[in-house]
Amino acid sequence: MKKYIALSFIALGLGLTSCNDYLDKLPDDRAELNSQDKVTKFLVSAYVNHLPDFLFEISSDNVLDNGATYTAQPNQDKIYRWQNVETEGNDDPRSLWNNGYASAAVANEALAAIGNDASLRGQRAEALLCRAYAMFQTANIFCMAYDPQKADEYLGIPYPKEPGVSVEERGTLRQTYENINADIEEALPLLDDNHLKVPKYHFNTKAAYAFAARFNLFYHNYDKAIEYATRALGNNVAGVLRNIASYMDLAGVDDICNNYMRSSEPANLMFLNGYSIAGRAIYATTYRRYCQARAIVSYETFWADMPWGLGSSPNTLWMSHMLYGTNYGIYYPKQIEQFEITDQVNQTGYPHIVECIFTTDETLLVRAEAYALKGEFDKAVADMNLWVGNHCENATRTGTFNGKSYTSNRPTFTVENINEFVEAAPTMPVVPEKDTDRSWKKAIAPQGFTVAKGTQENIIQLILHMRRIETIHQGMRWLDIKRYGISFSHNIVGEDAIVFKAGDLRGAIQLPTDVLDAGLPANPRD
Repeated sequence: MKKYIALSFIALGLGLTSCNDYLDKLPDDRAELNSQDKVTKFLVSAYVNHLPDFLFEISSDNVLDNGATYTAQPNQDKIYRWQNVETEGNDDPRSLWNNGYASAAVANEALAAIGNDASLRGQRAEALLCRAYAMFQTANIFCMAYDPQKADEYLGIPYPKEPGVSVEERGTLRQTYENINADIEEALPLLDDNHLKVPKYHFNTKAAYAFAARFNLFYHNYDKAIEYATRALGNNVAGVLRNIASYMDLAGVDDICNNYMRSSEPANLMFLNGYSIAGRAIYATTYRRYCQARAIVSYETFWADMPWGLGSSPNTLWMSHMLYGTNYGIYYPKQIEQFEITDQVNQTGYPHIVECIFTTDETLLVRAEAYALKGEFDKAVADMNLWVGNHCENATRTGTFNGKSYTSNRPTFTVENINEFVEAAPTMPVVPEKDTDRSWKKAIAPQGFTVAKGTQENIIQLILHMRRIETIHQGMRWLDIKRYGISFSHNIVGEDAIVFKAGDLRGAIQLPTDVLDAGLPANPRD
């Protein structure tokens, strides 16, 4: 095994960081990938370090317009209005596109160096998963949700597989997903954590299966989603879910966030460190025009009228009692900015977030959704009860909300009481006229699959709400909106609301200008 990599390429792969200082010491400006240790270290650069959280969250129904009295950033305003973004910050489409392909390029170089070396099977699995994840993230940004009926019509993304060989065609979405699937399926039998010194910052075995489960859910392969989620969760699911109850005794924002992001937390399967303003945007005054304001919290997310309670007092949902901010920007402190100072004099540098991209709690909901879509309702409900058991207090909560008194208890779900609750809940209009028109429940028009009215839709509605709560601030809600064809609107103070429809082509973010200028076809808008 011997592979040389030019250092100019390394700089591209690393983005703004330099993790492998030893590379700079080579006298001929090349990295020689001729040992297991060097390949292992090189793969650190194959992980994406720009994350779409900000782009996805502002696109979704988790934010509203507080009005022009409050400040917004230019890219934030464009994203909220589902317009093309031409700025080039860390959270913008150009950076996300470039970083996705830089990660894939590093993975390809590693794969070429590894070849068929059986002693590097774990590294080969890691490289394949890094490439698959980079392309999966890029497809989620720039493509429509996977729809097998339209997958040959929808545009995909270029999928490079050889180092230094450019792919100049986007291909179809079906081809993109087939390539991602092939990488995952090749990687899983090769998994070996022995070479991972810090497993939770890499595709360790559990994280790999969690990724495979999420991908197959999006790919409509529900049997595989269930199988892989089960392998990620293990046999004692309740024991590996997040112990949110323990957070209630913590001092505040920093302590909650630090505990949420602990590598020793069994629920945390894999972290990514990204250059992003997302941790600041959920609370900072310079981003406050478009935020998760009180109206959304009260009627759509944490304080919505749910089986576990409502409001901030008569609510057994632990997270409902750990919210911070103002009425114009409320957040749950799981993703706080970490600022890297590069100039001590001027105190300037780069904002980061550390995101746990795979958790047992979200993987459990992947499995519950897959069970529900297969019609295995009892199994779906069993997983939903596991989630409730770790997210809700086993006690009676009393209090007032909007001037009325309520008493709430932690629910135990059955098919019957889910049907009763969901069918009684109001469906939110696409354009609410007042805050009280808002609701956690929204009409769905699944893209490329069917959900039967009645029990199946009722269970799915509740799982979608759990996913919305579980993945708040991470942007996953936007992907669920695309998958389930949820029509909703963004209010614009002083203007008519703008509507996002089921199957809306704006769900595929427009490619960066320089990519279009290079000849790749644009995402259609008509």
